[in-house]
Amino acid sequence: MHTETMSRPLLAGATLVALTIGGACGTANAPGAETTVVTGPTDPISAAAPTIKEMFAGGVEIIDLTHSLSPSAVAWGATSPFEYEAIRTQPSGAVSMGAYSTPEHHGTHLDAPIHGGDNLPTVDELTPNDLFGPAAVIDVSAQSAADPDYAVTRQDILDWEERNGELPVGAIVLMYSGWSEKYDDADAYRNPDDDGRMHFPGFSEAAARFLIEERNIRGIGVDTLSVDPGAARGFAAHGVVNGNGKFHLENVANVHLLPQAGAYLIVAPIKIEGGSGGQVRIFAVIP
Repeated sequence: MHTETMSRPLLAGATLVALTIGGACGTANAPGAETTVVTGPTDPISAAAPTIKEMFAGGVEIIDLTHSLSPSAVAWGATSPFEYEAIRTQPSGAVSMGAYSTPEHHGTHLDAPIHGGDNLPTVDELTPNDLFGPAAVIDVSAQSAADPDYAVTRQDILDWEERNGELPVGAIVLMYSGWSEKYDDADAYRNPDDDGRMHFPGFSEAAARFLIEERNIRGIGVDTLSVDPGAARGFAAHGVVNGNGKFHLENVANVHLLPQAGAYLIVAPIKIEGGSGGQVRIFAVIP
């Protein structure tokens, strides 16, 4: 992805937080104070990753990749399934307690493996290690602007590797199509034709199979409603990726703010016992 895209504004409802940590901590220098050294896990993805100390020594950026959930959030169907009720309010009218109802697969959300095949992990069975990994951003925004039915190809991934090296073990592969810029316009985002068939980019079955059979990934994500293109017949990418125990992230925001390589994702889905997925808060950490 071109570095100039980093200057684009955040999408509505998402935030960018820059943290700079420097200087000595007073308590750490106090007599008798203990120093704790934090090391990375033994997971293979940590081998090339910076330590916590290295990440924070010069400051990091933390980018929110989540659209706000509300009745106006784009839905798969023409009407929103999200409902919110104020149970108690402050004197100002601000809600101090509320209740909501929503399908698992609405808004920025995670598809657990069970969504695409039987006898596979549910969302609560995904481990912390499953939900953290290096991001690989496949920029197909130019192709998607020319063809709303564009599907990420195996060659697109190989082109990324030509520039950035082979996909790291444990990668979370994100498609950047530019589609999230349409999120505030449901008709443009869903892009239905006269027959109601939607048109938006996604992953091809061949690309999905390449990632599963020839690389070792955590999951994939898209800045559209589905990892399968909107006009696809069936859900081939779902079956390949979910069906092999990996997760999907859908309706991801602010992918345009990420570098092609070098960011790390923290994926925090709601932990529904036995759930097939759920709303998720996604943070990208850029050392």
